[in-house]
Amino acid sequence: MTTRPAAVLWDMDGTLVDTEPYWIQTEFAMAERYGGTWSHELALELVGSDLLASGRFIREHMPLDLPPEEIVEIMLDGVVRLVAQEVPWRPGGRELLSSLRADGVPCALVTMSYERFVAPILEHLPAGSFQAVVTGDQVARGKPDPEPYLTAARLLGVDAADCLAIEDSPTGARSAEAAGCTVLVVPHHVPVAPGERRVFADTLTDLSTDDLAAYLLPV
Repeated sequence: MTTRPAAVLWDMDGTLVDTEPYWIQTEFAMAERYGGTWSHELALELVGSDLLASGRFIREHMPLDLPPEEIVEIMLDGVVRLVAQEVPWRPGGRELLSSLRADGVPCALVTMSYERFVAPILEHLPAGSFQAVVTGDQVARGKPDPEPYLTAARLLGVDAADCLAIEDSPTGARSAEAAGCTVLVVPHHVPVAPGERRVFADTLTDLSTDDLAAYLLPV
């Protein structure tokens, strides 16, 4: 019999929800407001990144004469407003979460977004969908460092090597595989190269708990 993951660790942006267009829209609005320049190519370089790292990147490349921390807060203001209007769910994510909850497989959310952006999204999910939530403002080192995924595994009381992480970006995949997870990559906005701890799927639609067990790589 195929062993189920000890836990499933979920990325959020681009994996559970398609908020990347919201971030990109907010970045272009910031460039227009402050007289900077921006491009879709630059925006895609930030997919999956720690927010403070994104703030430093925007400060340098837009360029913008604001502290990275202030840039992050401006971005969060814009994206939170857009999420309040509509949560853009990715196909199959909520259904898979429901299947895992019914089968007793613990889940954690591992995102570089900050808690004030994550909270309104979680309000749209059934209580208990996630047994742990790790946000970018709760860790010292964000993705691609392994700290976020190691923190999630610790909070759940499991070994990261026994977990399946679901990611959509190279940055997130590096973080999860560095923590020792099997990484189920569902690419969306940016391509993700193959890797030793990476397995791939085109979509989360119609995946079950047993399907995830089949993806799990040996330690």
